[in-house]
Amino acid sequence: MSHGVATARHPAPLWRAGWWVGGVALAIAAVILLRLNDPNAAGSPFAPCIFHTFTGFWCAGCGITRALHALVHGDVMRAFAMNPLAVLLLPCAALAWAWGGGWRPAWAAPIIQALSKPMLWVMVIPAYWIARNLPWPPFSWLAPG
Repeated sequence: MSHGVATARHPAPLWRAGWWVGGVALAIAAVILLRLNDPNAAGSPFAPCIFHTFTGFWCAGCGITRALHALVHGDVMRAFAMNPLAVLLLPCAALAWAWGGGWRPAWAAPIIQALSKPMLWVMVIPAYWIARNLPWPPFSWLAPG
């Protein structure tokens, strides 16, 4: 049997089961860690953003840990205030993970196809990074708050 080929004896490759188990275990561990530790508190086990520490500017990822912390506590608005792009892309990331694990509903194909275009990310991430550092509204609303 070649790797990744389903047969009558082995209906799903072993890697697919590992993908799901590993992903779910990682998600559970992350939720527990974020539920028990506040990234805003002194002595937090979460490291601050090195880019922001050295430059004073927000990177595209600044606020993600605080946004996830707010989400596991059910505070969607606070999560959105910390990193709106990350909160909007979180369902897409979950969908991409499920897609890689073999769950491929027809309605998700156009979304996965759009997300897999490198030019999209080459344009979106730097534009978001620059916009959240501009000092006037509505751009200043993109900075972690």
